[in-house]
Amino acid sequence: MAATSKSPSKSKAGTQYTEEDIVVLEGLEPVRKRPGMYIGGIDSRGYHHLLWEILDNAVDEAINGYASSITVTLHKDGRSATVEDNGRGIPTGMMPKYGKSALEIILTTLHAGGKFQEGSYTHSGGLHGVGASVVNALSSELWVRVKREGQEIEQGFARGVPQGPPIVLGKARGNGTKLFFRPDSEIFGDKAQFDADLVRERLEAKSYLHKGLRVVYVNEAAGERVEFQHQGGIADYLQKIANDRQKPVLCPTVYVERGGEGGATRFEVSFLWSEGDGEYIKSFVNGIPTPSGGTHENGLKAGLVKGVRNYMDTHGLLPKGLTLTAEDIRDGLCAILSCYVREPQFQGQTKERLNNPEVTAELDGAVRTFVESWLNNNKSSGDAIAARVVHTARVREAAKAASAAVQRKGPVSHRLNLPGKLADCQSNDPDQTELFIVEGDSAGGSAKQGRNRKTQAILPLRGKVLNAAQATIEKLLSNKELQDIVSALGCGMGDKYDESRLRYGRIFLLMDADSDGHHISTLLLTFFYRYLPKLIENGHIFLAQPPLYRIDHGKETHWVLDDAEKERILAKLPKNAKPEITRFKGLGEMMPQQLWATTLDPKRRIALKVRIDDKDATDRILNDLMGKDASARFRFIMDRAKDAQALDI
Repeated sequence: MAATSKSPSKSKAGTQYTEEDIVVLEGLEPVRKRPGMYIGGIDSRGYHHLLWEILDNAVDEAINGYASSITVTLHKDGRSATVEDNGRGIPTGMMPKYGKSALEIILTTLHAGGKFQEGSYTHSGGLHGVGASVVNALSSELWVRVKREGQEIEQGFARGVPQGPPIVLGKARGNGTKLFFRPDSEIFGDKAQFDADLVRERLEAKSYLHKGLRVVYVNEAAGERVEFQHQGGIADYLQKIANDRQKPVLCPTVYVERGGEGGATRFEVSFLWSEGDGEYIKSFVNGIPTPSGGTHENGLKAGLVKGVRNYMDTHGLLPKGLTLTAEDIRDGLCAILSCYVREPQFQGQTKERLNNPEVTAELDGAVRTFVESWLNNNKSSGDAIAARVVHTARVREAAKAASAAVQRKGPVSHRLNLPGKLADCQSNDPDQTELFIVEGDSAGGSAKQGRNRKTQAILPLRGKVLNAAQATIEKLLSNKELQDIVSALGCGMGDKYDESRLRYGRIFLLMDADSDGHHISTLLLTFFYRYLPKLIENGHIFLAQPPLYRIDHGKETHWVLDDAEKERILAKLPKNAKPEITRFKGLGEMMPQQLWATTLDPKRRIALKVRIDDKDATDRILNDLMGKDASARFRFIMDRAKDAQALDI
């Protein structure tokens, strides 16, 4: 709330708060007024959330046995989409109580739909009745065609307002719903559009989750049409993910399914253990991804841990004196969980977390029993998993002992054991402080002189750090450059991670604007992603954007990030212009005041916040670019060779 210099007696909003100040938003007005409440935001995630809402309605028809085929089309403009299914079709009859058709009510009224009526849907991803109406409210154009009871009926809308009553197009065979929408540029901006790769991956995931469901993806701009259909379900899905991760597996893909008899939660689980670091769990409820987990994931984790622990205790596989944690047992776990809950209680409209408490105990008991039995019947796999667990526990305890030994060398202090190369800042407030990890001592020198000493710390690195996608945990713990980073941050890593001890609220990777600099940034991002993922998830990591060129023309100076921007600026200059172009070979060539003005000054700098929108895609890309399998990088390079006009090497 903005401050004001007016006295309280003159402020109507202050002392004269009356019934005249009350505003009632009717119909779909609340959605357009506060879209973030319904779709989580108006960024790319919110834009795609509109498509997911309509897609999930079609999937609900398939879950309940009424549809066998779904087609999603991204149109040539990249900003509009159509979803079509062969389900029952949205009801179109008149509702006398409202004087409108059911079709219009569903698309223009919040909390209206068949999912409130018991028996219409046994399982559904959307129980709030807001999905289609929210999409309608936030679309500049939407029309829907319904085939039902031998007729095809159409109705159009603009920003949630009907553009006339439903009209009968003629006779039709079969049933189904076809819905076109174009998200409103007034809400999302002129540049927002669908990410074709993201949509394709989402559709392929749907085909794995629902055995036998035919999902067709059409990308008009690329002239692409792909059909997905997987009879193996999530077991095939897990195998695909394991192949993408390129980590040796310790056991074959395990699959377990339990029906929903007697009102119990129906679920499917597929899992395996690999040599990869950390755990990877992808979960769904009624076909909806739950990236923030919830009670179903908690039950799965507890059941897996107890099953493995019981197997190890039964066969005496735990060495004396070694204590296991749940994280030790889940290290290397790769699992997919798909639950079907009759009355799911999601956290928020975006449905990223399940909150049903009863689901935890159900999955815990069922999974524990199955896992223990499976391990006893597959002892070679069980012993391999147990050996992996023991190794992880020993590495953890070794790291703990090493950390304790370091701390015994002196008194505990907020600035204890800081790297000698670190030029720290004066402030201790993480809300104000920033750490710039800089490439090389020369660049570090310029950054140290150009920074704001009160809030900005500089840590120079020497050369390229270890590749965290290939190095063992022992090598990472002994690497001086990575040790310096962890020491400077103060929050620890792995199971010792404590964000309350993080010394800097923002961490910038400041590298040269060339291929070597990009490589070092990628190595550091790989390390953070593998071993300090919370720093990325909680928005602490940024990529600084230092200029590659300086262009002087007359009294104007342009700081340019890359060659493409340089060409755009030069094209805007007069034809007879003779600009002076300076290319920086490295950050060390920049004067301290130049580095401050272009890269360090919070009021003028450009920086990119690092975030993860799709964990599957991130895992696959990092494994391809940084993993041990060189053939994946070869394919990556060859596929993109035609796009490489000039390489900066």
